[in-house]
Amino acid sequence: MLHKKLQIWIQPGGHADGDGNLPRVALREATEETGIDGLEILTPGIDCDVHVIPARSDEPEHLHLDVRYLIRAPRNSVVKRNHESVEMRWLNFDELTQLTSDESTVRLAKVGFQVAKEQF
Repeated sequence: MLHKKLQIWIQPGGHADGDGNLPRVALREATEETGIDGLEILTPGIDCDVHVIPARSDEPEHLHLDVRYLIRAPRNSVVKRNHESVEMRWLNFDELTQLTSDESTVRLAKVGFQVAKEQF
């Protein structure tokens, strides 16, 4: 998804907001951001990205821990853009690397596509 606020291509996701069940949070956020029901987590977390979030208005600079999961959508699912994205679509690895060179996003895609290839 092309994130509206950040203006970068990233995977759907969001904040746990105190919920310690990270797989449940991942499914909730992915469903909210893609509009797809029936998503399924396929693996335990496949990646954890740690990065600094700069201070903004009433929020101080802080570390962001981005725990990532491989999630499968039902066959022929259609993604729906929501208020957090400018664009939303399915991409293969080559298409993604044409849109972003962000190391973290590319690393996640490499791992995700490899795990999916091994499982299917």
